[in-house]
Amino acid sequence: MATLEDVRWLGTELERSYEVFVRGRLKFRVRQIVYVAFSLDETVMGFAFPKVERDALVAGEPQKFHQPSAADLRFNWVHADLAALDPAEARELVVDAWRMVVPQKVARAYDLAHPGGPG
Repeated sequence: MATLEDVRWLGTELERSYEVFVRGRLKFRVRQIVYVAFSLDETVMGFAFPKVERDALVAGEPQKFHQPSAADLRFNWVHADLAALDPAEARELVVDAWRMVVPQKVARAYDLAHPGGPG
């Protein structure tokens, strides 16, 4: 079972990433782009994810993943129930979402420095 604390450190450790609070909700950003956001009760993590792969992800593991709100369907976004994820999986989702919003050279540098994936 993953919790916010299992991934929160990534919000400031990943290059160009920082934390913000918007209406009481913790979000991770690169510049002005939000790539991870948590629900107020910290049980749901929304994260950047390719739209073209979203339906397959949700259909494959509906106990973990679900569609974003109707207003957010136009974005590269999906939701996950943190309790259904293990901590390593949650960290991997955060790093993959971050990769979507940083330049490729930054993502490649991270991969070289962390060949086993996120700690």
